[in-house]
Amino acid sequence: MKRESLTSEDWVWTVDRLGGEQRITSLALHCGAFKRAREIGSAIDLLRITLAYCLGHMGLRTTAAWAEAVGLASLSNVALLRRLRKTSEWLSCLIGQLLRASCPKAAKGRVIRILDGTSVAQAGPGSRRDNRLWRIHASFELPSERFDFLELTDDRGGERLDRVPVMRGEIRIGDAAYMQVDQIGEVMTQGADVLVRANWRNARWFDQQARPLDLLALLGSAMDSGSVDQLVLIGSSKKGKAPLPMRLIALRKPEAARAEARRKARRNAQREGRNASEEMLFACEWVILVTSLSQEDFAMDDILKLYRMRWRIELAFKRLKSLAGLRSPPAKDPRLAKPWILSHLLMILLVEPLTDEFGVSLS
Repeated sequence: MKRESLTSEDWVWTVDRLGGEQRITSLALHCGAFKRAREIGSAIDLLRITLAYCLGHMGLRTTAAWAEAVGLASLSNVALLRRLRKTSEWLSCLIGQLLRASCPKAAKGRVIRILDGTSVAQAGPGSRRDNRLWRIHASFELPSERFDFLELTDDRGGERLDRVPVMRGEIRIGDAAYMQVDQIGEVMTQGADVLVRANWRNARWFDQQARPLDLLALLGSAMDSGSVDQLVLIGSSKKGKAPLPMRLIALRKPEAARAEARRKARRNAQREGRNASEEMLFACEWVILVTSLSQEDFAMDDILKLYRMRWRIELAFKRLKSLAGLRSPPAKDPRLAKPWILSHLLMILLVEPLTDEFGVSLS
């Protein structure tokens, strides 16, 4: 969305896609982004100015001058800053509205929801040194291939499997960061199935008789077949809570992939000032998954195919950053940085349907 489109017929289309003038204004009043007409005559004009600042390359002073030149508002850069600081909740509501509209329920089969996150650095010379980030937590839904959940936090907002509200019957897929036993159990009690990656050290493994299970020994015994598919129990992090029944699936990687995995493991260990252990080098030769999907309904090959779909959300994040131009926000103030990022998320949701309509490849 370019600055020029904010004053053309494209803007009429944008307002319509966001629910129309009445809906946008109602949300602005509800969220406290717009209370009464003063320097800015309407919530629609405020949204136009907000997107012009956040999606363009203008500073506050230039944006204020542009708004006056096109007849939208007459206000100082300081007054504009005060207005922009109050738009985060409003933009979040507009994003949620688009997400609900663009995520149809699957009529047949199971809905797949892939969870992952991406981040951009916060503004300021010390942000990279101190690793200060804005995190975008997302759920990407298949078969519609749309983001159906987006949440923005600072670097204290960790990845959680239960962050996204559960849709009954869904299959929730995540990488090893989502190997969170208690959250897995919570998601399952709400009617979803789970498929996540694991490693040999980030869980307490038990056999079906609740006896400790040596996962590396189990993998070693499966060297000939190159695969494992069996029921296990995984210990809770909460004292006194029963272990969680899950299905363990492991597949030994092809020779070239094993060599690359060992190389990466040695390099990562070296960066941390230690040597990679023999156990670590052996475990990295395997893809280890845990799932609540039953052996009767989903064969091992089906599980592996499901997990391979994770790459779809990686492409979606690349699309977000390349098409929407998402990068580190220029403002240090969180009240200004958040609207900046949320505006980019809003834009990608507006544009996504057009990529299908016009056959645009964004990967």
